[in-house]
Amino acid sequence: MQGLSLQLKQKQQLHLSPEQINEIRLLELPSMELQQRVNEELQANPALEEGIDPIEQEKEQEEKELYGEEEDYVNPLQNDDFNYDEYVEDDETPDYKQGKMQNYSPDDDNRDEWTYSGGTTLMEYLKSQVYLTKMTKPERHIAKWVLGNIDAEGYLRRTTEQLVDDLYFQEGLQVPEEQMSEIVEQIKTFDPAGIASANLQECLSTQLKQKKETPAINNALRIVTFCFEEFSKRHYDRVQELLELTNDEMREAVTEIVHLNQKPANAFTGNILESKESVIVPDFYVEVNEEEITITLNTNDIPDLHVSQEYQQMAKEYSKAPDSDKGMKEALQFVNTKIGEAQWFIAAIQQRNETLYRIMVAIVDEQREFFQEGDEAYLKPMILQDIADKTGYDVSTVSRVTNNKFVQTEFGIYPLKHFFSEGMQNGDGEEVSTREIKKAMQEIIAKEDKSAPLSDEAIAAEMTKIGYPIARRTIAKYRELFGIPVARLRKQA
Repeated sequence: MQGLSLQLKQKQQLHLSPEQINEIRLLELPSMELQQRVNEELQANPALEEGIDPIEQEKEQEEKELYGEEEDYVNPLQNDDFNYDEYVEDDETPDYKQGKMQNYSPDDDNRDEWTYSGGTTLMEYLKSQVYLTKMTKPERHIAKWVLGNIDAEGYLRRTTEQLVDDLYFQEGLQVPEEQMSEIVEQIKTFDPAGIASANLQECLSTQLKQKKETPAINNALRIVTFCFEEFSKRHYDRVQELLELTNDEMREAVTEIVHLNQKPANAFTGNILESKESVIVPDFYVEVNEEEITITLNTNDIPDLHVSQEYQQMAKEYSKAPDSDKGMKEALQFVNTKIGEAQWFIAAIQQRNETLYRIMVAIVDEQREFFQEGDEAYLKPMILQDIADKTGYDVSTVSRVTNNKFVQTEFGIYPLKHFFSEGMQNGDGEEVSTREIKKAMQEIIAKEDKSAPLSDEAIAAEMTKIGYPIARRTIAKYRELFGIPVARLRKQA
């Protein structure tokens, strides 16, 4: 007979406050989305206002009346031995708008010459397609909610039953599973192809079905539909046997599959410099003037923010009300809450921008030669931990800051993740970037005899000859990363 008993267990758990969670979310936002977030906060909080604080404006006006216009004012401390202006703090510009740190000084004189693309985000793009369907208004609301469940890779990993339950608990809406399933199926027809797929097999299948029908596409679809498990394990001989494909048919089908997008969300951006749908608003600008490097954080579209003077005055007046006046006390509590939220938001924006800037400074410092020359050969091996050690931030913080952020240089626009790569030692014992190694491997394959392509072992031997001693399995990993088939499938008559 089993009995009931009580046991006392002790365990540690990390709980984040709502403020900490919001700070993390602000940290992750690129410039374009931050602007939208600021606008939302301005609409939601009446105690938060856009523009320079009126009190600061009054101080500025008083100074103008006292000293005259800036160009007419003669600084009594200005002389050849002492430059007072170098020691004046930029009090008129809120801290979260400044882009000054260490030896890097932003210079906006030529900022209008910088050009970059703009547009809609992937989520906005998907939501715009909801209105092109024949959904009813309630169904459109549900569809937009479903879109919010798509992960960063473009997959919808929640089942219909889970979506129905989540919608009920989050919004109190009870939707039949059949209706939810129909809405999800409509979303799966949206562009980019493969969006909202439940898994990789469905994602690849969807993309193939939307391509123009050819023998290679038909064979690729057969592979994904009937032999996906064997194909994913790279049992190509077994796939070829089951589907009775010739070597040429197998090679052409595999080529079609490896060129599909395994992460549908990435298809929206594509080539960051060429895609018509790409949304690239640089979060940083890096300029080089001889040995001096200037880093500027993009805050051009972020307005100055301050706490409403009217709300602060209301708080003072309401605080004088007697304790018996419950209405006034409730009003005071509301006003103080909104003022506190406004103060927190301004401080959070300041903290976000300071964190972003410090991390960008560390990246430029580590990859200084690249930013000066623009040659990827100068990129050093660098991992997130290197920047974390240099800045004192946690690795997770560095990861959030560098994710979905871009920097505009004199040589083009790059995602911050571009500057990170692992390293290894070459034949001379020097530390080299894995990006350099991958490039060398691609060049070897590009120059090989197509009638007798190199095996992975042969490629590894060639790499060793030029000073990159790496294992055969590493060659296989890099080859698959670039979608390069095995030697047998690269063979051409």
